[in-house]
Amino acid sequence: MESRKQVIKKFFFGMISVIGSSFILKLCKIPKEETKFDNNKESSAMSKQIVKSISRMGFQWETADPFLFCVHHEDFYPKGNSSMGPVASLAGRNIGQDFQIKDGWRMYHGQKIPGFPSHPHRGFETVTVVQSGFVDHSDSMGAVGRYSGGDVQWMTAGSGVQHAEMFPLVHEDKDNKLELFQIWLNLPRANKFVKPHFTMLWKESIPKYESKDQNGKLTKVDVIAGRLGGLQPSSPPPDSWAADPKNAVAIWIIKMESGAKWILPASNPGVNRNLYFYKGTSFKVADTELLPYHSANLVSDEDILLENGEADGFLLFLQARPIGEPVVQYGPFVMNSREEIQDAFNDFQRTQFGGWSWDNSEPVHGRGKGRFAKHSDGKEDSPPSV
Repeated sequence: MESRKQVIKKFFFGMISVIGSSFILKLCKIPKEETKFDNNKESSAMSKQIVKSISRMGFQWETADPFLFCVHHEDFYPKGNSSMGPVASLAGRNIGQDFQIKDGWRMYHGQKIPGFPSHPHRGFETVTVVQSGFVDHSDSMGAVGRYSGGDVQWMTAGSGVQHAEMFPLVHEDKDNKLELFQIWLNLPRANKFVKPHFTMLWKESIPKYESKDQNGKLTKVDVIAGRLGGLQPSSPPPDSWAADPKNAVAIWIIKMESGAKWILPASNPGVNRNLYFYKGTSFKVADTELLPYHSANLVSDEDILLENGEADGFLLFLQARPIGEPVVQYGPFVMNSREEIQDAFNDFQRTQFGGWSWDNSEPVHGRGKGRFAKHSDGKEDSPPSV
């Protein structure tokens, strides 16, 4: 069995190998599988002004400032064993670095339980949007929690935190599907060293917007951040870029019935906005075809007609005013300079960002434990009664 120090080291450099190269491409502004429209051509002039570019989505989705990237996890885990790991052999998997789908699922950095054992972060935020399955959280601030399909955890790493995000397979009598998005949102220089903090947005408190088109076709939107149609979501963490309304941060999960049409409302000029079509058969954005698992970079100050195809369509929408500062990212640290990255390494080696009070790197809560959160100040949080 590897020591916890070995697990952290393997995780750290594994994270760099998984996310580092594509992030460097983004910072250097090297285009990757992107189609840009020529506004000088005559046909479909309006759609070419509205849809600035289309990109194919890989495991890690490219995003625009202030978002750093988004990862879509979808794993069809089998039944759970007595330890809440998979009832299946782990032979043939690169345990500790299992990112290749085999039999429909991955262990990621987990040794016995799928997920991401204790690892550090500094200088940005993680927004974890769960569609199905369970996530067990533990961190160096002493906070713990379990959240599941429909819930969102928003964590500000700030000056530095260690946390574990494990995917316990709580069902012994049926399969354990997991689907979630993890979105990395940058912090401005002024907030890089704020105190770490996490907020739970329970599914019962996330506003649900609904709209029917003239044919009675329904569009539903989970409004995680950003006002929509008079609905105001719960507040993000206090030091987030999203905490200031003028930054126009929006995170929406959009679900459209087959054949549904909906107008995506305009925002302010100069705002970055991207639409990610992650499930469905066909889609149109202002008359521009968008294939499944492709994204569209959109203008911000126009109402935009969205038209779904023959099957139900599912989209993630990210929008925000850019921070516009230098970004230097190495593994789990996102700062403004190389010197600050080196400082982050040194500080983590010296302080372990508060240390780790659990006896292993991938702690999970009891199988029968429901959804809950306990914050570093001891305050307990549970889903609201409906």
